[in-house]
Amino acid sequence: MTMSKQQAHELIERIDGPALIAYWFNDEAASEYGEGTRTYDWHQHLRGQFFCIESGLVQVHTRHGSWLLPPHRAGWMPPGEQHTVTISGAMSGWGVFISPTIDHGLPHHPCVIGVSELTRALIRRASSWAWHEQLNDEQERVMTVLLDEMRRAPHESLYLPMPLDRRLIRIAQAILEQPHDNRGLDDWAAWAGLSARSLSRLFRAETALSFAQWRQQARLSRGLEQLAEGTPVAAVADALGYVSVSAFVAMFRRNFGQPPARYFARRPMPA
Repeated sequence: MTMSKQQAHELIERIDGPALIAYWFNDEAASEYGEGTRTYDWHQHLRGQFFCIESGLVQVHTRHGSWLLPPHRAGWMPPGEQHTVTISGAMSGWGVFISPTIDHGLPHHPCVIGVSELTRALIRRASSWAWHEQLNDEQERVMTVLLDEMRRAPHESLYLPMPLDRRLIRIAQAILEQPHDNRGLDDWAAWAGLSARSLSRLFRAETALSFAQWRQQARLSRGLEQLAEGTPVAAVADALGYVSVSAFVAMFRRNFGQPPARYFARRPMPA
C-alpha cells in the first residue's frame, strides 16, 4: 500500500483502525533518516508505540527523563505520552502502533526492552498488513504472540532520570554539556551552592541514583551517541574524561556485557 506521510499519520492516529499497525524501513527506503543528528519536537500519539532501530541511535526525552535506544533495543511509549526524539547517525529499523482500546498489558511508563529474533520475525510479518483494514483471525493470533513477546522481554537500564531541584538541574546540565569534567562531589556541591551531604541526599531522593551512578549514566548517554555517529572509541573515552581507553571499555562492558565495537555491530537485515 503506497501512501503519503499525511495519510500515514492520519491512519496511525485513528483509534478505530486496526488494533496493530507495523512498519519496517531501511536507510535506502527512508532517505530522510540520513547521517547527522535530527530532533523532532514535543509530540504525542493516540496509540502506544514500540520502535526499534537496527542502526543509529535514538534518544527520547519525556517529562520523566531521558531514554537511550541503541541498535537492537525497542522503546515503548505509552499512549498520550509527550516526548521528543533525537536521531543520531543513519537509521533503519521498525515500529509498531498499538490501539489503546485493546488490553495489551504493557507498562504505563516509557521503557527500553531487548528484542528477540521471534519478535523481529513477527514484526516483519505484520509490516506487510494493510493499515486501513481490520485484522483478520490469523493476524489477531500473530498480534497476540507479538504482544506476549514484548511483555516478556527483558527491560534494559538505559534511562537517565533528571532531578527537579534547580541546583541539581544546574549540575546535571553542566555534566551533560561537559561530561569530561571530573570534579568530585564536594566541588560540584560548592559550585551549586549546597553542602556535599545535601547534594548526595537530594540526588538519590530525586533520581533513585547516587551522584556517581547518575554521572556514569550521563557519560554512557553521551558515549553511546558519539559511538553511533562513528566516533572512534579512543576519542569517545577522552571526551568523557576517562584516564584510558581500557578504563572506558571496562566500564562499557560492565554495563552492557560487551565492548563498544560488538555492541554496535550491525545485525544483518533479512530480505
